[in-house]
Amino acid sequence: MPSRKPDPAPFPLPPNATIGIIGGGQLGRMSALAAARLGLRCHILTPEADSPAGQVSAGTTHGDYDDPVALHRFAESVDVVTFEFENVSAEGLDLLASLRPVRPAPAILRISQDRAAEKTFLNRAGAATAPWRPVGSVAELKAAVAELGLPAVLKTTRLGYDGKGQAVLRAPEDFAPAFEELHPKPLILEGFIDFSHEVSVIVARGADGTASCFDTVENRHRDQILDLTLAPARIAPEVAAAAQGTARRVAEALDLVGLLAVEMFVAADGRVLVNEIAPRPHNSGHWTIDACPVSQFEMHIRAVAGLPLPPATRHADAVMKNLVGPEEAALWPAILATPGLCAHLYGKREARPGRKMGHVTHLFPKGALPGDEGVALALGPVPMSRGG
Repeated sequence: MPSRKPDPAPFPLPPNATIGIIGGGQLGRMSALAAARLGLRCHILTPEADSPAGQVSAGTTHGDYDDPVALHRFAESVDVVTFEFENVSAEGLDLLASLRPVRPAPAILRISQDRAAEKTFLNRAGAATAPWRPVGSVAELKAAVAELGLPAVLKTTRLGYDGKGQAVLRAPEDFAPAFEELHPKPLILEGFIDFSHEVSVIVARGADGTASCFDTVENRHRDQILDLTLAPARIAPEVAAAAQGTARRVAEALDLVGLLAVEMFVAADGRVLVNEIAPRPHNSGHWTIDACPVSQFEMHIRAVAGLPLPPATRHADAVMKNLVGPEEAALWPAILATPGLCAHLYGKREARPGRKMGHVTHLFPKGALPGDEGVALALGPVPMSRGG
């Protein structure tokens, strides 16, 4: 069967149309479940057998993200293409874009895949970031430290997530070992931020420019992996609004069609600084499944399918807790026996250290999110990180 060229106006997708999702992880799984509610089907491209997303989708193409044969076969099975994580082949996405509409566009993926390109774009779009410098050698690292000072964070420009691909520099003797250890190169150096909170905002944007923005939420990490999300963030209303404004501005500058998560620091002086962006559903938006009429995943599907985007309203306050590794996965029986916990398991066969196996959410009346002791009590058997 010959390949179709992308239809310039095939939207909105009709019921029973098929959305192709690149990546077989939990974000694809929850997107596929949201699509099913809207009468749409999903087809997954992944090299993984028995993937979390494949378990709940209409079909799966098994193949590498840069394999032209697999990409063509995948394209013939779908009406539009999206992706559930950034570490896929941009060249493969270009090939798919010649066959089917791709949302978000490959150019946006390229920006999000490279920290230097990302920060350059953000700064040009008027979004503040930590001060940063490109680093291609130890000599350039020393020069960058002379400008930005210590401590500082040395990061790979590509392939870093959940704290991977970075090192904190506190003294000159850290420079050479950190530079040699981090791959791939080049790297960037970021100045250290004295921040009070880590927050994020998720915004959906349609092809007509309509945007729906979820409330600003507070994120806490443990071992550099997201542990807890509090919705809404416990910050001043004007700071929360500034974070939402930044997310909207970045989505518009990207000409985004799809979903965008913007992770930010709230500096001690109240400034909002963008850390990184992710043009797909995000771990810090999982609370929306249970606390919002339309979740981040449904917003993603709606934007990709050309369907109307409703307001991103919240009917409850919420706390979301990741279940990471074998220790927390082993809590599943106790979680199911705990009243008030909304439990989500991802269908992964092996519980490895540091691997996200599922999450739980507890809802509170709107405006009644408790302090840490109340949150810990609500989570029952699931331990939580403390402090901002």
